[in-house]
Amino acid sequence: MNTRAILDRLLAFETVSSLPNIGLMDYVRDLLAEAGIASVLIADETGKKANLYATVGPEGIGGVMLSGHTDVVPVEGQAWTKPPFALTEEGGRYYGRGACDMKGFVACAIAAMLAAKGRDLKVPLHLALSHDEEVGCLGVRSLIEMLEGAPVRPAMCIVGEPTGMQVATGHKGKVALRATCIGREGHSALAPMALNALHLGADFLNAVRALQADVAEHGLRDGDYDVPYTTLHVGKFNGGVQVNIVPNRCVLDFEIRSLAGDDPEVLIARLRAAAEAIVAPLRGTFPEAEIVVERLWDYPGLGTPSDAGVVNFVKGLTGANGTMKVAFGTEGGLFSQRLGIPTVICGPGSMAQGHKPDEFVTVEQMARCEAMMAALLTRLEVGI
Repeated sequence: MNTRAILDRLLAFETVSSLPNIGLMDYVRDLLAEAGIASVLIADETGKKANLYATVGPEGIGGVMLSGHTDVVPVEGQAWTKPPFALTEEGGRYYGRGACDMKGFVACAIAAMLAAKGRDLKVPLHLALSHDEEVGCLGVRSLIEMLEGAPVRPAMCIVGEPTGMQVATGHKGKVALRATCIGREGHSALAPMALNALHLGADFLNAVRALQADVAEHGLRDGDYDVPYTTLHVGKFNGGVQVNIVPNRCVLDFEIRSLAGDDPEVLIARLRAAAEAIVAPLRGTFPEAEIVVERLWDYPGLGTPSDAGVVNFVKGLTGANGTMKVAFGTEGGLFSQRLGIPTVICGPGSMAQGHKPDEFVTVEQMARCEAMMAALLTRLEVGI
């Protein structure tokens, strides 16, 4: 089966992160099985979502792992002019939710596995597909646990997130956090006698902004990124019931995207100190006053040296001269830090098209990815 046909099938599965992906994984497993390739499904506790891992080639050798996620972001509220869960080819583009991020690469990787079965590989090729990447790189962790116990791990990994087929060596780490502000409710006619949790939230939000300004001015910098410093961002601010009630609770969800040299724990400690400074003067009158900062989830950054073997190897496959770093997060940091697998990011398309209506990957980018896969198989045949 060719890459386009595989992509057509992959796009038809509505694998939004809140929905099951098991139908897609069953399809991939069956497609590999028809070619004589065994695979392992690692299901979550519901049995409705799974990761997949498969290998072609000799055992006992590290080999190259192709990594991709199968979940996509929602389409609700977006003005699509093409069917989101179907492949539409038009004007040299393949349209569909996930075409760019990142079912285009996944289709190329599956096609490469099928082609590898008919080749005399001296070094194995591995396929690792995950779920729930879009909500914090959560699903892949059970696959990583399986590989932690494996006798031999892949020697290198290519994460196929969209980079325009350039070789990316790094991205920032991310910590998602929540600040819960506790005040005292009251009638709005007597508002000064209550403690408005939204006001506490506003003060904390200002503390986040002040810390961001300080980091931007005085913190570490890495010019390889579009935003060359660690960033803090408040994405949600919720509280209140109706206008005549002083709210007693407010919740802010925020994130830190940190450079490799910045310790997010130091920034979190500074924010907790700022939260205490906000509520401490109020406790004489309102002893329940509190701002609690908690971690929700996180994933590590990726910082592969530009002269690492995996970088030179993948540059050789693509013909690239330089490297880049990407603004978005990937599962690559987990493979690198948890498993010690040297990792780069390289895949078709641009994240400028990701998460948008009428998402697409160009036919030209897919052809370049297929060419990379063909070069990879040749290297695996000769023993790298």
